[in-house]
Amino acid sequence: MITNPWYIDSFQLTIRLLLSLMLGGLIGFERERSSHAAGLRTHILVCLGSTLIMLLSMYGFSEFLGSDNVRLDPARLAAQVISGIGFLGAGTILYTGKAITGLTTAASLWVVAAIGLSVGAGFYYPAVMVCVLTLLSLWVLNLVEQRYFNGKRPRLLQIRADDYPGVLSRISAVLSGQGHEMHKLTVEEGEEGQHIMFISITVRMARGKPTVVLIEELQHIAEVHSVSCE
Repeated sequence: MITNPWYIDSFQLTIRLLLSLMLGGLIGFERERSSHAAGLRTHILVCLGSTLIMLLSMYGFSEFLGSDNVRLDPARLAAQVISGIGFLGAGTILYTGKAITGLTTAASLWVVAAIGLSVGAGFYYPAVMVCVLTLLSLWVLNLVEQRYFNGKRPRLLQIRADDYPGVLSRISAVLSGQGHEMHKLTVEEGEEGQHIMFISITVRMARGKPTVVLIEELQHIAEVHSVSCE
């Protein structure tokens, strides 16, 4: 029986890499299903890469242990993964002009890197538990957000209408009548002689009021030509 803590056989290497693939793939599948920037393949690769770096840090330099003035630190390479994963997470964060998106996916990549390091170190139980808890957070809390918080997020209404007096007042009346809160209003005039204006309104939607109902009522205004909501 091998008792050397700096030695690992091929079977254990295979188990750790396959487990890393599976755990990273589970979280990546959830992100892929929700159409996020970093999906199945990205999460698998991050988890596998972290596992391999952890294995390399722990077992890749064991042959140098007998050399003079050589000290093996298994955490040295692993520590660089935690800071290095930041560039990949930053690539999934986008500022669209009205909101910041991708923060959850960036956080999931950071967690997947930690899971990969744990699997590589043979820390199986915490790795599996964190994977399960992460999936629960992504699935369950997503349902909670959709149920209770989606209405509180600002939406951008873009309206093309005739440039006649009273149009803005009628649009504002529709919004307030449905309980929506108007936070920002921008009006741009069309080309000279067209009497067209482009209206951008940042709106905090009222809970329980479908966006389709708002758009239909705005389109009933005679001067309004088109309405879009983001």
